[in-house]
Amino acid sequence: MSSSSAPLSPRVAEENEEGAGRNDGAGSGGTVFCYGEAGYWDARYVEEGGTPYDWYQRYAALRPFVRRFVPPASRLLMIGCGSALMSEDMVADGYREIINIDISSVLIEMMRKKYFDLQQLQYMQMDVRDMSKFSDESFDCAIDKGTLDSLMCGVEAPLSAAQMVLEVDRLLKPGGVFMLITYGDPSARIPHLNQPVCSWKISLYILPRPGFKGKERRSVFDPVPLAESGRLPDGFIPEDPDSHYIYVCKKVQGLTGIGSPTKNHLEMQDSE
Repeated sequence: MSSSSAPLSPRVAEENEEGAGRNDGAGSGGTVFCYGEAGYWDARYVEEGGTPYDWYQRYAALRPFVRRFVPPASRLLMIGCGSALMSEDMVADGYREIINIDISSVLIEMMRKKYFDLQQLQYMQMDVRDMSKFSDESFDCAIDKGTLDSLMCGVEAPLSAAQMVLEVDRLLKPGGVFMLITYGDPSARIPHLNQPVCSWKISLYILPRPGFKGKERRSVFDPVPLAESGRLPDGFIPEDPDSHYIYVCKKVQGLTGIGSPTKNHLEMQDSE
């Protein structure tokens, strides 16, 4: 899909769901979006033919954050990879092992054929809510750019979000990093990240949407402090109302010194 023919965004879909009361849509006039169902995405990728499309931000804009928190030696899980070019761009930037998952078997087959000669990339059909094919603490980092947002558009959104976050937490090594790129501000995303069994150290960054022409009063590379409630500080308003939020979630429970390039990398960052 070309950027000039962008599909309905998860932001709009989620807002529509909230406006409809997030029921099942039957008899209420609400629209139920099937973003959590494989059939929806299979049909869409057949129609699009696998044309690349990156939600929200391209790797060039995200690179400073990725390079800071995700060392190239990491075993990386790319959640809901879609047809984005991000994994390809990361390989060109020196990343060595990226496991890409997506709920669509149609998309995965397309990507396998496209990148058959890139040994650094693997593609697997999988639902992020059940990644039982992977063993516990088997990844250094996980990146999501739009998958949680898509789950938030459908029925049983809180349950789907909890299942996803708990699975990511299970798969990360102690000291590992979950990088969530989303349109959801802290009031809408922190409650889903803070599942009872999870213990994250969360840093928040706010990045204006591509092409934003307004004046930025602060550096996008400065973390935004979160209030004790997990919300933005009182009076804090992003320069771009359609900004994207980058949650860097470091897994801190059970931090016993298990060797992880991510843990070592973050310790070096903290000491600088």
